[in-house]
Amino acid sequence: MINLAQKDVAHSLGKFLVTAMGVGMLLGIVLIMMGVYRGMVVDAEILIGDINADLWIVQEDTMGPFAESSRIHEDLKDSISIIDGVKYSEAITFQNIQLPKESMPVRVMAVGYDPFGNINPINPNRLVKGGKLTKDHYQIVVSKETGFKMHDEIMLARDKYEVVGITEKTVSSGGDLLVYISLKDAQKIQFLYSNNRVRNDRERGIKNSDTTMVNAIVATLKSGYDIDAVAKNIKEWKHKSVYTKKEQKNILTKNLIERASKQIGLFTAILILVSTIIIALIIYTMTLEKMKEISIMKLIGIPNSIIIKMIVQETLLLGFLAFISGNIFSHLIYEKFPKRVVLEISDAWMLFVVVIIASILSSFIGVKKVISADPAAAIGG
Repeated sequence: MINLAQKDVAHSLGKFLVTAMGVGMLLGIVLIMMGVYRGMVVDAEILIGDINADLWIVQEDTMGPFAESSRIHEDLKDSISIIDGVKYSEAITFQNIQLPKESMPVRVMAVGYDPFGNINPINPNRLVKGGKLTKDHYQIVVSKETGFKMHDEIMLARDKYEVVGITEKTVSSGGDLLVYISLKDAQKIQFLYSNNRVRNDRERGIKNSDTTMVNAIVATLKSGYDIDAVAKNIKEWKHKSVYTKKEQKNILTKNLIERASKQIGLFTAILILVSTIIIALIIYTMTLEKMKEISIMKLIGIPNSIIIKMIVQETLLLGFLAFISGNIFSHLIYEKFPKRVVLEISDAWMLFVVVIIASILSSFIGVKKVISADPAAAIGG
C-alpha cells in the first residue's frame, strides 16, 4: 500500500528538513536550559564535596557562609575540636575578589584555609598542574579557566601571590571560578583595612578590625558518632548555627537555586509552547498547500482515516527530526557557554515524550482542515 505521508514528504524533502532543523534549534535551546539548571546543581555541590566536612558551624541565626554573611572567631575551631565525637575542625573563609588581568579583571571566589591543617578543600583529582599550598603566605592555586599559568604573579591587595597550582572544573555555587589561598592571607585581604581607613577609624574612635575572624568552621566526625547529636551539642553549648553536609547542600540547591530554577522552568515551558505552535502552523500550511489533492482523494473514495493518518505521520516525523536536530545542535554548542551545562539522557527522553505529545496535538489543526475539506472543490479547478 502506498504511504501517502512518505510520498508527500519526499515531494518537498528540502523544505521539510530545513523546517525540522529550525524547530530543532528551539528544542536544542530547551535542552540547553535544562542543562544550565543541572549545571547549577553540580556547581553548588562542588565546593562542599571537595571540602567533605560532616558539619558546618557558622554565625548564630544565619544560613552562612554561602546563603548569608557569617563571621565567627577563628579560635572557635579549638573548642570545637575537643567536643566528643569531633575528629578534626578547621577554620575557613570565602570571599569574592577580582584577580587583576591585562584584558579585564577575573571575578573569582577565594577560599582561605590552613595549608597545614587536617581539612583541605583542594581536591587532588582536580589538580592539573602544580600542587597544593605549602606556605602560609603569598601562594595561590587558581582555576585553569582564569587564564593564569604556573608561577605567574598576581597582585592582591598590597602583596604579590605566586601561582603554585592549577585546578579544573572548580567553581562556586554561583558559578564563579575558585582560587585557594592560605587562611592568614585570606583574613588579611578580607578583614584588614588599609592604612588610610585605619587612621580614619582611629580619628572616629573606632578600633581596628579583628583579623582573627573567619566565615565558618568545618568539622569531620569520628566513626560511630551520630551526626545530628553532635550538631545539637555544638549548637546548644557554642550558640552557633550548625548544619550537616546534607543540610548545607539543601541550602545551596533549594534556597540559592530555587528562584533560578523557576525562571529556567518558565523559559523552558514557553519555548516548548512556541515549538508546538510553530509545528502546528507548519502542518496547517502544508495541509493548505495540498487541499486540492486532499479533495481529489476524498472524491475518489479514499476515507478520511487514511488522509488523517498521513497528516499525523507527517507531524510526528517533523517532531522526531526536530528532536534529533535539537540534540545535535545542543551538543555542538553547550561547551561554548560560560557556565557549566550538563546534558543528561533522562532530560532528552523527557523532552522526546513532550515533543511527541506536542506533535500529536499540533496535528489536530491539520486534521480538522482535512475533515472539513469539500470533495466538490476538486472539480472546480
